[in-house]
Amino acid sequence: MQDDHTLEDALELMRDLRARCEWDRAQTHESLRPYLIEEAHELDDALRSGEVSQMREELGDVLLQVLFHSVIAEEEGDFDAGDVAASLIRKMKRRHPHLYGGGERQPWETMKARTRDSIADGLPAGLPSLHRAHRLQDRASGVGFDWDDTEGPARKVEEELAEVRELLPPAGAAHARERTPGTPGYIELESELGDLLFAVVNLCRRAGVHPSLALDRANEKFVRRFEHVERLAAARGIVMGEAGLATLDALWDEVKADEP
Repeated sequence: MQDDHTLEDALELMRDLRARCEWDRAQTHESLRPYLIEEAHELDDALRSGEVSQMREELGDVLLQVLFHSVIAEEEGDFDAGDVAASLIRKMKRRHPHLYGGGERQPWETMKARTRDSIADGLPAGLPSLHRAHRLQDRASGVGFDWDDTEGPARKVEEELAEVRELLPPAGAAHARERTPGTPGYIELESELGDLLFAVVNLCRRAGVHPSLALDRANEKFVRRFEHVERLAAARGIVMGEAGLATLDALWDEVKADEP
């Protein structure tokens, strides 16, 4: 049976560690930044795995970072954990005016647009590119700049793919144009491929699928299948780097056919 502890107990522990542990006392907001990022990624892995005990542990590690920063700010007279909680409560009530205050239900991005200076205002600089594209499109949708259904973004994907094809080498030509980073040909292709990716993100968003989660699933599927290909090749004496595309593609099709 686990001890019955509260968030206040955890906060008091953090204060005690700051008072009595040399390492904890030496930390600052700046020094803790890498740990917060690391713990967030570890929590994401736990959520992806669905392991409840791991999720609980990693949530505790993220909570540690929240309390750590709160106690440091408390010591410096900036704010404390109560202020953090109050800020959260105010924000969540503001996001739900139909539940708290008798207002009308409104899309969050529509409400936020009234307080932003620009579409990118407040988005973290280090946000992963796929998620940043998704959030930018969310914000544009919040002020009415969006398609009504998936047909518009699907057509846009086809349009952008056609523009990319115009810049690709013809079939059978490995390098129709010399492209290296920084050269006009490379920059043009990079720009068009970026437009294609952005359009695919928009199609995902309009279809109700987060592009980052979709790509995670695709990555996992590719790893699972390719590792199976590697095992089949090893069992049959096929050398991966020498077999050629036709042989490996046949193994790939065999693996796909065996999947449920």
